[in-house]
Amino acid sequence: MAAKTAARPRAKHVPLRTCVACRRNTAKRELVRVVRTVEGGVEVDATGKKAGRGAYLCRDYACWEAALKKDRLDFGLRATLTAEHKQNLMEYAKSLRDEEKP
Repeated sequence: MAAKTAARPRAKHVPLRTCVACRRNTAKRELVRVVRTVEGGVEVDATGKKAGRGAYLCRDYACWEAALKKDRLDFGLRATLTAEHKQNLMEYAKSLRDEEKP
């Protein structure tokens, strides 16, 4: 008879994503998803489930700044962001920076 092995619980799969700015690979839930909608708009996707092309950024202000200045977010979304889109995203990034302060 073959010896039975004890059934170990399987480790839960954690989806990984890469920040388009710093290229750090981390858990999907730790990053912020920015989505290019079907209508052509660009917005922050808090749920991570909106339809459209998505790109991920760290919650670090420096990553947001680099992604917008060096057009890394444009490349990740496969679109050219307007000045209005960039302004809205920078305002969101500033709110992240304000949350970090004690």
